[in-house]
Amino acid sequence: MNAKIGNGISMIADFDGDIKELFKDHPEGEIPILATRNLMMFPGVVSPILVGRETSKKLIKAVGSKKKGNQIFAVFCQKDMEQESPTANDLYEYGVYGKLIKVLEFPGGGGNSTAIIQGLGRCRLDDITKRRPYLKGHASQASETMADEDDKEYATAVEDLQKKSIQFIMGNDDIPDEASFAMKNISNRYLLTNVICATLPFSIEEKAELIYMDSIKDRVFAMLKIINRELQLLELKQNIRSKTREDLDEQQREYFLKQQIKNIKEELGNEDGQPERKELLDKAQKKAWNDDVEKVFKKELDKLDLLNPQSPEYSVQLTYLQTLVSLPWNEYTIDDLNLNRARKVLDTDHYGMEKVKERILEYIAVLSLRGDFKSPILCLYGPPGVGKTSLGKSIAKAMGRKYVRVSLGGLHDESEIRGHRRTYIGAMPGRIIKNIQKAGASNPVFILDEIDKITQNTVNGDPSSALLEVLDPEQNNAFHDNYLDVDYDLSKVLFIATANDLNTIPRPLLDRMETIEVSGYITEEKEEIAKRHLIPKEKDNTGLGDQRLSFTKQATEKIIEQYTRESGVRQLEIQINKALRKLAFMKASKGELPFSRITPKEIESLLGKPPFYRDIYQGNDYAGVVTGLAWTSVGGEILFIETSLSKGNGNKLTLTGNLGDVMKESAMLALEYVKSHSDVLGIDYRIFDNWNIHIHVPEGATPKDGPSAGITIATSIASALTQRKVRKNTAMTGEITLRGKVLPVGGIKEKILAAKRAGITDIVMCRENRKDIEEIPDMYLKGLSFHYVENVLDVWDFALTDELVDNPTKFTIEEKGKTDK
Repeated sequence: MNAKIGNGISMIADFDGDIKELFKDHPEGEIPILATRNLMMFPGVVSPILVGRETSKKLIKAVGSKKKGNQIFAVFCQKDMEQESPTANDLYEYGVYGKLIKVLEFPGGGGNSTAIIQGLGRCRLDDITKRRPYLKGHASQASETMADEDDKEYATAVEDLQKKSIQFIMGNDDIPDEASFAMKNISNRYLLTNVICATLPFSIEEKAELIYMDSIKDRVFAMLKIINRELQLLELKQNIRSKTREDLDEQQREYFLKQQIKNIKEELGNEDGQPERKELLDKAQKKAWNDDVEKVFKKELDKLDLLNPQSPEYSVQLTYLQTLVSLPWNEYTIDDLNLNRARKVLDTDHYGMEKVKERILEYIAVLSLRGDFKSPILCLYGPPGVGKTSLGKSIAKAMGRKYVRVSLGGLHDESEIRGHRRTYIGAMPGRIIKNIQKAGASNPVFILDEIDKITQNTVNGDPSSALLEVLDPEQNNAFHDNYLDVDYDLSKVLFIATANDLNTIPRPLLDRMETIEVSGYITEEKEEIAKRHLIPKEKDNTGLGDQRLSFTKQATEKIIEQYTRESGVRQLEIQINKALRKLAFMKASKGELPFSRITPKEIESLLGKPPFYRDIYQGNDYAGVVTGLAWTSVGGEILFIETSLSKGNGNKLTLTGNLGDVMKESAMLALEYVKSHSDVLGIDYRIFDNWNIHIHVPEGATPKDGPSAGITIATSIASALTQRKVRKNTAMTGEITLRGKVLPVGGIKEKILAAKRAGITDIVMCRENRKDIEEIPDMYLKGLSFHYVENVLDVWDFALTDELVDNPTKFTIEEKGKTDK
């Protein structure tokens, strides 16, 4: 059911006969009952009712059918307008009998219709007997005490009521002036009284009190009290307006509105305005913001006073002001500049990472000497799991600063950085401002995690470009967030970005950051990290912190070498946790640990068979098999390049192993160089016309690309064509040019770690990579010999031995019907 008043103005029936005709129809027995919302009908008044509820539609259809001959029904108003399926307790006790005059259907009305209903005599609701398909129940006729037409007091009261009602209508902008014209033309006092009761926009509760009255004379006097009160309120409103009435222009309009609100507050005795205003002002007084921000705050606070607290705009404005006062404007934590303490904290929390620690200590040292300067923007890059993100917490702890972190991986909306403009529904500040608010200080250590994985150039803008302002020390002292719409100083924030690969970071963004490489760990370092940090942490996590439980060095090494394949220690932590979980299960099941010392033997029982084995050097028994060194996102790897020859038409090069375009180009360069230097290698040039060359890189499911395998491929082809052995325990890395020059490559430290794991003793690389080797600590270089070269001939001089492989291939060459061997 959904019966509502149509336009707020009741219609007046043309009723020229005896008023008692209204009360003659009072049906007996069970009758339909129409429940209305926000509409109290009175006898003699015709009202349009918008019918939307299905039950009400069915009722109107039933009472208006020809079969039932326009059946009389009862109309009662609901107490709770939100009630969809009212009961007898949800309806006012008194209402009227009703008669359907007409039903109006409007095109495009969504299935709703308007029923024109005339109110007959008053009735009282006895009960409701049915609720489907529409309400039915019993209603009894309510007596109506009519006034004597010769009663002068009654006549005068009705006349006064008519005048004041017209006066109220003319002074109320919400009621059409046509209503006053209609009231002037009603001669019947009884009908006039009921029309005024039904038409004027007073509360339903007051109209219910009027319909409850049996005496029409009492109803007139009660209505006079209500209309007099409303006229006084209307006069009060006019007085308030007159106090602020001036010759208005565009400049005076704002003053008028504020003055009007002030006068209303004085009349209400509430000069302080909304309770939120005092709270906002108290917080604002404690803020150390500049004049520009204070001016914006006061302007926006004045706007809040102009809004209705029930309107959606009020909550939007209030949220903005609360955001302004909750930000730590020019509020900073005091830095702890004790270098010895900072070094101790950094060394305790993280093993290694000397370059990063050195840079942080330099920053603290300069800060202690200068007292104040712009914070650097650091970018820590390296393989996953080496501790880049967790290092931020240690730096914050060392300096006594707040710590916040935001993950940028997959961020695709520029508004996530700069914030949404307040014209949008649900607008909010960007992640930068929200995290500054969360930190409660304007100089936190702010970690921008996975900055290399931020999405670029989307339909929602370019988030990486939005970061340019944040990460530029020359601009971020006036960072502009679209939501705040005022500048915020980020120059004291220590931003630390983390990345796995610098190549995916846009160049303008990368130029604004100071990059520091955080390389992978060798086995010895991982053992130390596990002993100092991972094992104690995971013992606590698995509830075994109070147990005398330890890992032997050999057990830790077994986990590192055979259960993980990474440069960092994330998988190592997972495997340690897995082993300790098994022990926790055993202790919970049996009440005690089966052993307190974990050895390599116990590792297999806890973790199962090892999924990985060390990359092992495969020897030099085969021609054309050469060991190369590669860099991956999880650290260094050794790479085997295999070349084989097959009798054929020649001049055919086959490349397999899921190779990228750059690596394929390196293979073609290497082959052309070998061809052009066949005399140096002692190769009959006619081999290339009679033998096909196939180059393969194992583990074909893994994509491989990059130029660093150039000298490895060239050596592999040369070994296959000469059948000479490659020097034992040798690996190489380097890019080549068409004229055979060897170029430097990156990822040297990771490649060295991979070589050490595989048992390599000799590494060949470009002479220009010597500087990278000199920066690596000696502990990484122990047991390795480096051979620096400038061209491919230098590589062959060292790597290719004079010894042929066992059972070397004998190349046959067919030319003009002859066969040479």
